[in-house]
Amino acid sequence: MIRRVIELYHYRELIKNLVIRDLKVRYKNSVLGILWSLLNPLLMTLVFTVVFTLMIPSDIENYPVFFLCGFLPWSFLTASLTGATGSIVNNASLIKKVYFPREILPVAEVLSNFTNFLVALVVLFAMIFISQIGLTPAVLMLPLIILAQVMFVLGMAFILSTANVFYRDTQHILEVVLVAWFFLTPVFYGIKILPESAQILGLTVDIQLWARRLNPMASLIASYRDLLYWGEPTGLDFYLRTFVECLLVLVVGYLIFCRFSSVFGEEV
Repeated sequence: MIRRVIELYHYRELIKNLVIRDLKVRYKNSVLGILWSLLNPLLMTLVFTVVFTLMIPSDIENYPVFFLCGFLPWSFLTASLTGATGSIVNNASLIKKVYFPREILPVAEVLSNFTNFLVALVVLFAMIFISQIGLTPAVLMLPLIILAQVMFVLGMAFILSTANVFYRDTQHILEVVLVAWFFLTPVFYGIKILPESAQILGLTVDIQLWARRLNPMASLIASYRDLLYWGEPTGLDFYLRTFVECLLVLVVGYLIFCRFSSVFGEEV
């Protein structure tokens, strides 16, 4: 595994070129180009703000900032997984002709969407400034939260891209899972609306607690909101648990990818 990581580093120029190619193709013949990375979160924020402040009023102050803290990380996840899942199959002709580390394809897909995520953060910081929430020193933890999410997204990308090589239904199943996952993750609502206790099979379960423990995205979004919305540093124990979960997903995902990558050329 370490040998493959070193080899991946040696192919960094190829990764860079693939990321640039993906960004160019994505905005080809588009009048606004990469500005869509700013307009898309703005438009979605407008829709959800109208729904949850006018049509279904909530008690969440500065809802646009609250929503963006969850929506931007979620958009990064969904775009990356959707693109990475088909990255091996969609490049079948390239895989059969030229040798290169196969993991470059899902990595490049994740990094291109990560670039869009960083651009979209401009919208969030603009909203924070307009709402006069103010940033605190807690924002210095933001790179650590972003690092944890990148690890999680990469791990999931490795798993899904591998599964899709052998089972092409993976892409279709992913679409359904992402919709369900979206509603199970506190993107547009606060996690505190979930009950602290509920009876499941005769057992009393803390729904808020387990929603975070079983869903890394719930923990990550909570961390983003701690830093950017509430202005408070994320608890060290909470962050370490989330970081370890994300690291495990990355390691397991990469091991799975490495285990089966040698037969990708035959399967695609």
